[in-house]
Amino acid sequence: MADISDAHTATTPIAGRRVLVTGGTTGIGRAIAVLLASEGAKVFVCGRDETHLADALKRIREVGECDGMSIDLAEEDNVARLFDAASAYLGGVDVAVINAARGAEGLTDMSEAELRYTIGSNFTAYLLSAQAAAKAMGAHGEDAKGSGDIVLIGSMSAYVLGKGSTVYAGIKYGIQGFAIALRRELGRKGVRVSLVEPGLTGSDMVGGTPEEQAERIAKEEMLRAEDIAVGVHYLLTQPRRAVVQQLTISPRMQDEE
Repeated sequence: MADISDAHTATTPIAGRRVLVTGGTTGIGRAIAVLLASEGAKVFVCGRDETHLADALKRIREVGECDGMSIDLAEEDNVARLFDAASAYLGGVDVAVINAARGAEGLTDMSEAELRYTIGSNFTAYLLSAQAAAKAMGAHGEDAKGSGDIVLIGSMSAYVLGKGSTVYAGIKYGIQGFAIALRRELGRKGVRVSLVEPGLTGSDMVGGTPEEQAERIAKEEMLRAEDIAVGVHYLLTQPRRAVVQQLTISPRMQDEE
C-alpha cells in the first residue's frame, strides 16, 4: 500500500475552543454557533432580540454547550459589556466571529438617525469588536504575543454597487479593506484574521417569505446559512501557519443583483 501520510496537512481541532459569535441568534451567525458547538466548542452568542436569543440557545444546547445575552452593539460601551460577559462564561476567547449587522436602504432613503445607527451597527461595532477580541486574545499592544482567530463576516455586496446598495455596500467594502489590513497587523502577534463574504443567503435580512427563499435555495440561486458555517469551519481548522484571508461563497446560479 502506498504511503499517503503526507497527503494532507495538519488540522486545528474545534473541540475545546472558546467561541464568541456576535449576531449569533439568527441566520448565518446562528448556523455558525450550532456547527461549532456540535464539534465541541464552548459558545457564547449575542443578538438584539430576546425571543431569538432564547430560541437560538435552545437549539445550540441540543448539540453542545453555550450561553448568550441580548444586547445592541451599536450602543456605547456595549461591545465592552459583551466581551466581559463572554470572557466570564467562556474563561477567555479563542475565536471571535464578528457577524452582527442590519440591512440598509439607499443613502437618500434613510434619515440621518437611521444612517448613524446603521454605521454604528455594521461598521463601528465591527471595529470595536475586533479591537476587543485582539485584547481578549492577548494581542493588544505593539509587542504583544497572543493566539486566536478573528472571523469577520462581510458580504458580496461589496462588489455589487447598485443604486440601492450605497450604504450597505459602502460599509462592506470598508470591512473588506479593514480585514486585510488587520490580518497584517495581528498576524505577527499570533492572531489570524479572516474575512468571509457570503453571496445571497436565506435569512431574515433577505426579502421574500421563507417559502420563497426555500424555492430559491432549491433552484441553487440562494445559499443556506449552514453553507456559510461550513466555510467558517474550514478556515478555523487550517494549521496555525495558514490563514484563509478572504473566502467568498456564492450560490452557483446567482447573478449579480
